[in-house]
Amino acid sequence: MSDAVVTATGVGFSYGERAALEGVSFSVGTGEIFGFLGPNGSGKTTLFRILSTIVRPGAGEVSVMGMDLVRDRDAVRRRIGVVFQSPSLDKQLTAEENLRHHGHLYGLRGADLRERIEEGLRRFSLIERRRELVQTFSGGMRRRVELAKGMLTRPSVLLMDEPSTGLDPAARIEMWQYLDELRRGDGVTVLLTTHLMDEADRCDRLAIMDGGRIVACDAPAAMKERIGGDVITLTGPDPDAIRRAIRKRHEIDAVVVDGVVRFERARGHEFIPALMESVTGLVDSVSVGRPTLEDVFLHATGRRMGPRVG
Repeated sequence: MSDAVVTATGVGFSYGERAALEGVSFSVGTGEIFGFLGPNGSGKTTLFRILSTIVRPGAGEVSVMGMDLVRDRDAVRRRIGVVFQSPSLDKQLTAEENLRHHGHLYGLRGADLRERIEEGLRRFSLIERRRELVQTFSGGMRRRVELAKGMLTRPSVLLMDEPSTGLDPAARIEMWQYLDELRRGDGVTVLLTTHLMDEADRCDRLAIMDGGRIVACDAPAAMKERIGGDVITLTGPDPDAIRRAIRKRHEIDAVVVDGVVRFERARGHEFIPALMESVTGLVDSVSVGRPTLEDVFLHATGRRMGPRVG
């Protein structure tokens, strides 16, 4: 991308002999909300630690705003905001005090810091509760303070690790409204990790990760469109018998995943009557649906999204 704000080329990282990342490459443009979707052990948390400058990549290069992540680490840190999965607030301090101390860590003082605190409190609807202890806040309110902290330095890039952790549905909707405002109003580029399909669907573009690699990368709708029609699934006491019957009658190579037979078919609802004739007595249930990101992951990896074993 010609207007790329963040680029990664051939990034690798290992914990001892175990490779956590292998040859990861991607590019993120100005004002994009770019997500990394994957199960536990897919490498997305390690990648987040690299992007937030906590660890150095073992191989490859990362550039943020044209600056090398390793050589220009301190300059990069001044241009990024980070919201970690685990809360980083001091619960014994007020919302305002948390912002003030965060500003001090970045060398902000005086009128400039006061202006930024006021801006953050106002933007994230914290003005009326600025002097209340964070320990009295709900999960959604604490996430607002985390976002205000992340934006205090007016970063060009905001990194968020599992941003919906601990939030109820209403708070999640609210958080996404704030993210949309940041990218539209301020041109902030957002990179986030997630294991939630509905959250990943909200991203402009998405990198699906598995085994330390990116196995698919595009807009969520584009990835689902490439699946190739509706997804038909069938269950029954003998999935292999169902799969064989479908192959014999319709020459369709269905697959069995976690005891469920599945395949893709254009205009799947029209195919159901003929399908049911070929599997009479073998099937307990059948369903037809549009492809989801779960289907994209399965299509790319051959398994459903869940923790990797080994």
